[in-house]
Amino acid sequence: MQAGIFKVCLVVITAIVNHPLLFPNNGSTVPEEVIAQKLKEREENLKLQQLELEQLLSHSETTQEDETNADSKTTEDGSLWDFWSVMSMIIFLMIEVWRQDFLDSNNSHEPPKEEDDLAFIGSSCHGAPFPSKAKLAIFHDQYIRTTTNDVARTKEFVEGFADDLLEALRSVCNRDTDMEVEDSICIGSMYENWRVNKPLICDLIVPFAPPEPYHFRCQPPIAPNQQNYGEIHVRGPDDESGCVCDKKKLGEDMLCLLHNPNNKKKVIKDVNLLCAKNSNHLATDQVMKWFQRSITKAWGRISHKYEFELTFSHLDSPGALRVKFKSGKVISFNISPVVQYEDSDLYFISHFPNNNGSEEASSSIYWNLSFAVYERRFLKEFAKSLPDSSCHLSCLQIMTFLHSKQSHLTGPSGLTSYHLKTVLLHLLLTRACYDWCNVMLEERLRDMFKHLEKCLLEKKLQHFMIGNPKLPNSVNIPEHFRLVEPLNLFRSFVLNRDLYQKTLSMFYEMLKNASVVINEYSFHLPGGTPNKNSFHLPGGTANKNSFHLPGGTSIKNSH
Repeated sequence: MQAGIFKVCLVVITAIVNHPLLFPNNGSTVPEEVIAQKLKEREENLKLQQLELEQLLSHSETTQEDETNADSKTTEDGSLWDFWSVMSMIIFLMIEVWRQDFLDSNNSHEPPKEEDDLAFIGSSCHGAPFPSKAKLAIFHDQYIRTTTNDVARTKEFVEGFADDLLEALRSVCNRDTDMEVEDSICIGSMYENWRVNKPLICDLIVPFAPPEPYHFRCQPPIAPNQQNYGEIHVRGPDDESGCVCDKKKLGEDMLCLLHNPNNKKKVIKDVNLLCAKNSNHLATDQVMKWFQRSITKAWGRISHKYEFELTFSHLDSPGALRVKFKSGKVISFNISPVVQYEDSDLYFISHFPNNNGSEEASSSIYWNLSFAVYERRFLKEFAKSLPDSSCHLSCLQIMTFLHSKQSHLTGPSGLTSYHLKTVLLHLLLTRACYDWCNVMLEERLRDMFKHLEKCLLEKKLQHFMIGNPKLPNSVNIPEHFRLVEPLNLFRSFVLNRDLYQKTLSMFYEMLKNASVVINEYSFHLPGGTPNKNSFHLPGGTANKNSFHLPGGTSIKNSH
């Protein structure tokens, strides 16, 4: 009897384990005819097992007096056998019904991932229609250069007004309790001379520091997936770190006069250190609130000098400002508070004013890294080794223009202008200098598209400054960032499949429409070319060196 039950259980377990649904081979589906045939074979095997068990039970009767008990046992075992046979069939039927529901739900909710990947394999930059060299030259000379005529005049106004605003900010702040603001630093596409899309927005960063005796200590990222941001600790005079000169081993007879413990300043309790709650980490949201309040106070002190409105264009960015004149003309610019990393030109920034391809930090204590000063310096220094009238910035301008127009048609994607700039920076180190002469505009523009396509298909675009072994020593970035592992700017495509598919589709649409867009803008150019030597604002005119604003106020360029 026990041996019979064991055999029945063994049959059921074997059937379940060998079922094609529970343990399929390579995720393949089994036809219904094969499943039905397998079920019939299982049923026949079960009947044979039943006959063998009945014969085994019949031969087990040894004595006459146990004959009655044996008959009753046989009947009971037969009923048990019938019960297990029915249960086996029910299990098979339940598995089959579950399999059908599972397959139907997968077919209706999961997209065919392999087919999505194969959809782009046939696409390539090699066979895509591309504007001719003559069309590219006409487009750049008559459209892009005409558009960028406003750049110099816009920069001059923004720099002068920003200096005036920051000076007013210092005057309204208490030097003993408020953050100390330094002079602004110009960064971004406007000052790298490749921005073409309107509105023309200037980006400036403003380093700030806490009042003495407090100071910031920046903690660079350690984990490979956190290389684009770090933490900032606020240190006070009572911290265990003590004198910063201790690390230099001055000797027993040497005394640090700068950090003499007897000359410690009295700690003021009213200082707002802008830290996160219950921590000594500088918080991005606290800095944003402080900076917006300070800008508002500073504007209130000098607003009587100007006849235009100053407002915040984005409340989720610390210093996204918008100047609107009475004539309706608008000038936008960004002033972002930053913290300097040691004595380098690397800065920790709370919020990127524009989307530059870096992932935003998930917590308020994490600060994004900005290599904008290094990137601007690299482009400026590298341009000295290129031929006169080189085409490297022209390629970036044209590609950025095409990307902007395509984004307006298909919507935003995971591809940004910072990615396009990174592609150009990598190509500058791989191509010979004479390859960037002006007559090679078409070839170099096609190279940028090919390199970007390769990076998209591989889902890998390395950061130009972080972990780049080809980076020239003249860039002089901190050693920590030169030796770390490279940072993949396309990491989000690996994690987000939908974003990747959308971005890849947008890229090939941009490539397909490139010739049509350039031809259209080459024949429909904006009318009227402004004078390069003057910038006329509402209520007055100005030459290269000054801006006469409404009401007779003049702002001179101090940069």
